[in-house]
Amino acid sequence: MLRPETMRIFISICETGSFTTTALALGLPKASVSEAIQKLEFSLNARLLQRTTRKVTVTHDGLQFYERCKDLLSDLDEAENMFQDAGESLSGKIRIDMPVPMAKNTILPRLSEFLNQHPKLEIELSSTDRRVDLVKEGFDFVIRVGAVGDNSLIARKIGELSIINCVSLSYIEKYGTPKNLEDLSRHYQVHYVQSLGGKPDGFEYFDGTKYVVQKTKALVTVNSTEAYSAACLSGLGIIQVSATGVEEEIKNGRLKKVLTKYIAEPSPVNLVYPQRRHISKRVRVTMDWVALQLKNRF
Repeated sequence: MLRPETMRIFISICETGSFTTTALALGLPKASVSEAIQKLEFSLNARLLQRTTRKVTVTHDGLQFYERCKDLLSDLDEAENMFQDAGESLSGKIRIDMPVPMAKNTILPRLSEFLNQHPKLEIELSSTDRRVDLVKEGFDFVIRVGAVGDNSLIARKIGELSIINCVSLSYIEKYGTPKNLEDLSRHYQVHYVQSLGGKPDGFEYFDGTKYVVQKTKALVTVNSTEAYSAACLSGLGIIQVSATGVEEEIKNGRLKKVLTKYIAEPSPVNLVYPQRRHISKRVRVTMDWVALQLKNRF
């Protein structure tokens, strides 16, 4: 019989990539964790984990079984709590990923209010420019800006981010203010790439019928959103960034909007989660709260 304890051990190994970390987290001897996985693979007649001396990799069968275990434990959790009072706090761990500006400016400042309502919840919040693997890394949901690009995931659109062009006052003092597209050849743009060595897009704008990209030169290329804004503040070039991401810098005069007639395409913002048969109440409640905070912000 498949036991909940065994499923929790397996899920933890998938998410941490470590038998040792799982044993410590669950308060079990490492030998017991290894034995539980051996018995599980034997009973299923399938290899779920590929183990080497350096790392643990989840197999294709293991990923499918991981998703099923998450569903089963969610069902069990829902069944155990179905007669809770409506006002009773939810409990459990929720893993989320979102862009740094959204976490820093919108979610974290109000997260204590949410946790005061549900003090038994534990939030694991990842903020990175890297596109995480929801299933392999065990995320309950993520916030993504731009195209989702994966039909195996469910995307719930929250809104759109309007894009503005801006530069710092120190840049204007040195290079002047760009006023039209022809001026771009004499100016610099901070280039952004997900991986250094990649090809930057350039300056995007609407030409009256479609969005196009004009090549630009750069003094610096970065691969993080924080460095992107910091480079602009340091006078290193023009950036195309969401209005909400730099509203404080615009208000206090550290950055100035330029080329206001040439705006890039708004970026869709989606709440994305794996296709599961069932989503636990704690995840649904947290998703709704995060979505509401971001909608209000937009």
